[in-house]
Amino acid sequence: MFIISLTYKSSIDNVERLIPQHNIFLNKHYESGKFIASGRKEPRTGGIIIANAESKNEIKQIISEDPFYIHQVADYDITEFIPSKYNENFNFFIED
Repeated sequence: MFIISLTYKSSIDNVERLIPQHNIFLNKHYESGKFIASGRKEPRTGGIIIANAESKNEIKQIISEDPFYIHQVADYDITEFIPSKYNENFNFFIED
């Protein structure tokens, strides 16, 4: 699993302009099963995406499709983690 932390490096006006395209990007990867949860940070300095992918390279490929990445309005920090404890309702996200 991966935590993708976005940090805006552009004005909120530039970010807002790209929100509709960013939502299309998010929806595509929710439908593919890659994204588990996402949302904005508070205070509004960026966002977080929790993803389930095979590798960090796959995450980098996915990120390259994000309008925030394409238009250079956000930086991305990728953290891979291996869940050792989790709510049993999330079993289907965890690969043994």
